[in-house]
Amino acid sequence: MPERVETSDPDGVDFAWVMQVTFVATIVVGAPVVAVASTGVALPTWGDKALFAVRVGAVVWFLTAVVVYLLARRRAADREAD
Repeated sequence: MPERVETSDPDGVDFAWVMQVTFVATIVVGAPVVAVASTGVALPTWGDKALFAVRVGAVVWFLTAVVVYLLARRRAADREAD
């Protein structure tokens, strides 16, 4: 019977952790950013509101992903140095 895999010990950056943290952080940070940014823009229709949320959310997602990846890369380098 094969051994169960419950944890992982990746070499270098743990991309699963990066994806999970990016997802959660984007929602936690992105929702308030989109809400605050939308106060200064006229959004008369639901289509306009959706496009605005997608555009601002994409920028937030990209910036969050880059920051989380750099953090993970630093953590991986610190682990290798020890």
